[in-house]
Amino acid sequence: MTREAVIVDAVRTPVGKRGGRLSGWHPTDLLAHTLTELVTRTGVDPARIADVIAGCALPRGEQSGNIARSALLGAGLPEAIPGTSVDRACGSGQQSVHFAAQAVRSGEYDFAIGAGVESMSRVDLGPLFNPGGGMGDWYGERLLARYDGNLPAQGPSAELVAAKYGLTREQLDAFSVTSHERAFAATEAGYFASQLVAIDGLAADGTTTPGMARDEGIRTTVDPEKLAGLRPVFADDGVITAGNASQMSDGAAALLVAERSAAEAAGMRPRARIVSMAVAGDDPRLQFTAVVPATRKVLDQAGLTIGDIDLVEVNEAFAPVPLLWQAELGYPADQLNVNGGAIAIGHALGSTGGRLLTQLVNELERREARYGLLTICEAAGMANATIIERLA
Repeated sequence: MTREAVIVDAVRTPVGKRGGRLSGWHPTDLLAHTLTELVTRTGVDPARIADVIAGCALPRGEQSGNIARSALLGAGLPEAIPGTSVDRACGSGQQSVHFAAQAVRSGEYDFAIGAGVESMSRVDLGPLFNPGGGMGDWYGERLLARYDGNLPAQGPSAELVAAKYGLTREQLDAFSVTSHERAFAATEAGYFASQLVAIDGLAADGTTTPGMARDEGIRTTVDPEKLAGLRPVFADDGVITAGNASQMSDGAAALLVAERSAAEAAGMRPRARIVSMAVAGDDPRLQFTAVVPATRKVLDQAGLTIGDIDLVEVNEAFAPVPLLWQAELGYPADQLNVNGGAIAIGHALGSTGGRLLTQLVNELERREARYGLLTICEAAGMANATIIERLA
């Protein structure tokens, strides 16, 4: 019998701004709170959870020491449940779901949790923006020699991608305005409400926000003139600004992945089937282009075409990423990132894959659509891609 990996349920915290309303939460506690909510909502017997796999893109400081195990114990889950932490950069949360689904398909697990967390308020972000002072230390002499020492940080790579695809500042800013407009409209319509965990905001200064129920970074309105007036961050003549890049954020997400028949036998109604999963690599100097081969690979594995896909989420690390993906795949703009993305909502690195899968499941259900695709670009020129199918 073929084993099917399904998503039973998926939850996420609101996304907090760096230094904002979630900055007082220790990342372990933030993930623990999310795990508790997931287990409560699904009613899964904790004793049947085989593993907790959690993505975290910056596993240092408070986020080091296998945050998955720390969080599951903090959530009060049985000591018998193991946990492991995954770093596939910005796709870490998505990869954690992949690993859970692959273990379910293999027959080793019947129930597992794929999760992710990041508190960009509470860890050193310097290496992300200064390759000579941090990432260069990670690379080693042989890797640097392979690329003649030319491995830029992500911002300069985004400039290279924009130049390669001929993307103008006006195009990037217009995309960013749309991201905010869509995210605000979705929030006002209540599209995110059911997927959010109940949580009180806690800022680093001790200020509390009881019942925080909205993503903190979404602007109610965006003035295109002010957006156009922002200075480029990475090159004086560049096109990447703080307004057309993702927001640095805090947040967590968690999904219960199960073997379909096991879930149904336990009285659960699976919400989506994981159809296909893929990873791909591309030029590490450009960093963001692997979303294209990852998408093509995941479609080929599923026996589908891009025309079969009803909704797509391409993570908005920088505005050039979804735009280059759209140019290569020829996908309709009104089916891409329909409720905004990381430019408006925020990008809490390790949790973003879980957040986007959570949003994708919910939006497929709202529209009664069938197939959704998620792809996330990752540092060093990688990408994950996932196709899910809504289960009626």
